[in-house]
Amino acid sequence: MQRLARACAFLSVALALSAFLASINTIYGRYPIARNRPIKGYLQVVAIVVWVFAVILIVATLMRQSPLYFLSGLGAMTAILLLVFRDTLLSLVAGIQITANDLIRVGDWIEMKQFGVDGDVIDISLNQVRVSNWDKTIASVPTHKFLEHSFRNWRGMFDSGGRRIKRAISIDMNTVHFLSADEISRLGRIGVLREYLTKRQSEIEDWNRDHCGDAEVITNQRRLTNLGSFRAYVVGWLKRNPQVHPNLTFIVRQLPPGPEGLPLEIYLFVSDTRWAVYEDVQSDIFDHLLAVLPEFGLRVYQRPAGSDVAGLQLAAAARAEPTAE
Repeated sequence: MQRLARACAFLSVALALSAFLASINTIYGRYPIARNRPIKGYLQVVAIVVWVFAVILIVATLMRQSPLYFLSGLGAMTAILLLVFRDTLLSLVAGIQITANDLIRVGDWIEMKQFGVDGDVIDISLNQVRVSNWDKTIASVPTHKFLEHSFRNWRGMFDSGGRRIKRAISIDMNTVHFLSADEISRLGRIGVLREYLTKRQSEIEDWNRDHCGDAEVITNQRRLTNLGSFRAYVVGWLKRNPQVHPNLTFIVRQLPPGPEGLPLEIYLFVSDTRWAVYEDVQSDIFDHLLAVLPEFGLRVYQRPAGSDVAGLQLAAAARAEPTAE
């Protein structure tokens, strides 16, 4: 009964220490620093050590043996212990590196496609990192996997205050042409383009006066194009958009042409990083650009659909009917 009472005492001390460590983690989690420097993994290591010694003391007490008798046998069991606690030891080292290098924080949006992870980190413990995916499922990834595999952390995007838009409009290259005088006059009424057209026209006229040979040959002169004017319009219109971040990268460029047209890429950052707001801003931008494109005599490239083929068949049949009669 005395040995059993001492064993229960050791068990009570171990339970008390475990509860004490859990309370430390709970209290620490209330402070802002807990998000950047979690200590849950370290406390779990201490708890494991406490329970190892508690088990040794309890078994030694019940068997009426000295605790040193069992501790001396741990050296011979080191290889087995390393095998049993392999993942725990790897996760301990990984947790130290993750915390020291500030790789992951609770609340970070991370992405690991090889494990089907795409969502917010909700817990970082000794053995695993729990992530709440966007479909509301919970994914658990061993902590040491974050050192063995690459992952994407979107924290930098939120810290920068801008969320990137990188999307292209494919232009039908058959619609690209030089602007006529009437088209220049009509486009000059657009406020965003007025200054650009005036400046470019003056530069082109000066160059043509100094370098142009036969003015009747179109290749001897520089001229404004509808595609270049549209690109200038996109730049001017986007710079007036209050949702576009003014201090981050802003580019409107042509990508190499291909079988699906000439891509005109919009590369910029939205000043609001919230997902819903970002998608609304992106949709509004491309809604407007696609709607205004015909004003420049341009057309979006699009693969023929079934309705296009059916329309061609109907047109061909309509042309063939008079011939048949």
